[in-house]
Amino acid sequence: MIQSMKMSVQTSRRNVLRNFLVGTSAVVAAPAISFATKYQAEKHYKLKGNINHSVCRWTFGHLSLDELCGVVKDIGFKAIDLVGPKDWPVLQQHGIYSSMCYTAGENNLTKGLNNPAFHSQLIKEYIDVIPMMAKAKYKNLICFSGNRNGMDDETGMKNCIEALKKILPLAEKNGVTLIMELLKSKIDHKDYMCDRSAWGVELCKRINSPNFTLLYDIYHMQIDEGDIIRTIRDNYRYFGHYHTGGIPGRHEINDTQELFYPAVMRAIVSTGFKDYVAQEFVPTRKDKIASLKEAIEICDV
Repeated sequence: MIQSMKMSVQTSRRNVLRNFLVGTSAVVAAPAISFATKYQAEKHYKLKGNINHSVCRWTFGHLSLDELCGVVKDIGFKAIDLVGPKDWPVLQQHGIYSSMCYTAGENNLTKGLNNPAFHSQLIKEYIDVIPMMAKAKYKNLICFSGNRNGMDDETGMKNCIEALKKILPLAEKNGVTLIMELLKSKIDHKDYMCDRSAWGVELCKRINSPNFTLLYDIYHMQIDEGDIIRTIRDNYRYFGHYHTGGIPGRHEINDTQELFYPAVMRAIVSTGFKDYVAQEFVPTRKDKIASLKEAIEICDV
């Protein structure tokens, strides 16, 4: 049942990726208090402003983008993650920021920058979208290593560097940052190359550009590596964006799962991080909006 649920979550994200891209193990003990109860006691909660909050579009796919924008404004934050160019006008109508952009092409998790066979297509897609982002005043653009498919990590890194060096001059000129996502390979995404923070950090060091960083997905990296807070403290210079998710299952980030997110968020704030932390959990409650409100408050340290 659990494996089936995980496969369903993975499939959902891939399906939503395809739709939106067209035109677009150290464990911290859970807290004793119930976050749900705490939220009910603070219905008129005011955000502190230490964290720039966002939410990933695909996790609330039961809502139209218009509806999700309304929810975001009602809760009190101003950004949505993982949105492609065709949907930017909807965000702009609501005054909502695209905190992580897609290209308008078929940019996906498995066919990434580590494979020269995809370089021509991917480079064009990035070169096309960067000026569009600059015009819209967006700055974060997601990218992926792709799967190994038998390739060793050093070769894959060199191939990523080769492609990125053809994109980054335009990104630097336009104030756009390419951000490569770290994804777990222990359970799903089994062949994904950028599955360890050390590999991603080494890639950042070799690229040596402020316009290339990593998306540190806390959910994924807790499963593959653990030691979340120390990793953040040691490598925060290379982390340009964060995603959340409850472990296991990528569900609510409250006391039903193994990480204590307030401590993780305090560690992020202590590094001086000023960009976005996006909720990327799949809600299980009937009232999914309540789950999002709860998660924002949990992370608002």
